[in-house]
Amino acid sequence: MKHFLKRHKAHHKSLLLLAGPMILSNITVPLLGLVDTAVIGHLGSAHYLAGIALGSTVISLLFWLAGFLRMSTTGLVAQAYGKNDLTLLGELLKRSLLLATGVALLLIALSTPIQSLMAYLSNANQAVLEQAYSYFSVRIFSAPAALCNLVLLGWMLGVHYGRGPFYLLLITNITNIVLDIYFVVFLNWGVAGAAWASLIADYIAFGFAVFLVLQLAKKQGINLAVKAWLSVAKIGELLNLNRDIFIRSLALQLCFSFMTFYGARIGETTLAANAVLLNFLMLVSFALDGIAYASEAKVGKAKGEQSVEQIKLWVNLSLFWGGLFALFYSLIFFVFGSAIIRLLTDVPEVVSMATHYLPWVIILPIAAMGCFLFDGVFVGLTRAKDMRNTMLISATFGFFGLFWLVSDWQNHGLWFAMTSFMLLRGVTLWLRYRAMVKQQQLLI
Repeated sequence: MKHFLKRHKAHHKSLLLLAGPMILSNITVPLLGLVDTAVIGHLGSAHYLAGIALGSTVISLLFWLAGFLRMSTTGLVAQAYGKNDLTLLGELLKRSLLLATGVALLLIALSTPIQSLMAYLSNANQAVLEQAYSYFSVRIFSAPAALCNLVLLGWMLGVHYGRGPFYLLLITNITNIVLDIYFVVFLNWGVAGAAWASLIADYIAFGFAVFLVLQLAKKQGINLAVKAWLSVAKIGELLNLNRDIFIRSLALQLCFSFMTFYGARIGETTLAANAVLLNFLMLVSFALDGIAYASEAKVGKAKGEQSVEQIKLWVNLSLFWGGLFALFYSLIFFVFGSAIIRLLTDVPEVVSMATHYLPWVIILPIAAMGCFLFDGVFVGLTRAKDMRNTMLISATFGFFGLFWLVSDWQNHGLWFAMTSFMLLRGVTLWLRYRAMVKQQQLLI
């Protein structure tokens, strides 16, 4: 390890300088989830926590499905940045923002049938559904800002401007947390207050992100007044790339949503306990996503420069740091997991059940490390079909297939399937990467 660190000292520093701001800003992402859960979890009844878990899961499903907007933007922009194609950088920004706006308006138009589908799939009781509707009906109108923010964040990552996403996420989440506490605790707006806090924060962040991008484009001489950005052929290529990432994201979110909806069928307390425990996965994601985002930018730039050796180097460095963070998280959850649960909620039955299932989230960081890091690698390489195919295999066999076999285990079966799913995602992506190296396909 010491030799590896010393030999590539400059590269380690470069990766961490890009990942560092993302890691620091991502701390506020799980912190937001913790605050949401904590302020709602202390309202005195499990149906408030279950309701926001259901409503926010549906919103997360929709917005995470739109995560293809950020991933495709980062990969394409990083490759254009490696080629030093300043005109293409401007074209990609405009095309992606146009696509994000169209998707957001579609989500708002479909909000009513989406709420009906939420009730049908969850089979939750009326008290839980009322809280879920209260959250969803407000939060859905933040879609235009939230989706365009994904594009702007991805674009800044692609041009290796790590401080931009840091500022963007920091402002979004701190604003959200402050408003969350004010609306829910002081104004007693309940679940709707949490939704309004998120909506306002998204639009404030959008205005700030536009300002950052305009300043960065001016500084680097990037042409944002390009006339070729509406090319039908180029938009078609963007849609094809995003289609495969969308399918990949859909399969991923189906697995997470299944946990929520099936948990709701088991019972209100199970749903609430799983909502608490899924915050642990959010804690894991802030560091591993930071490394993965840096990997996207570094690998994409290396591909734009047509350097196979640089691609391999960035992959190895990313896995090294990802592994260290995963071990750190497992240790933290082992020592402090019970205390974190009690911090999130004081509902006795929820605390008891969440503690019972805590061992699953202790092993989850190690099981999930590979999928986080190789997602970043494949985004940088813009290998969307490979991401789609490995995700479909992992979801079909690693999650739904295994859960069908152990469904009698109830909630233990859900957590076993989720852990196996995350592990298989990393393994299948690693196998595909090794095949690409062997067949000399990294630059294709």
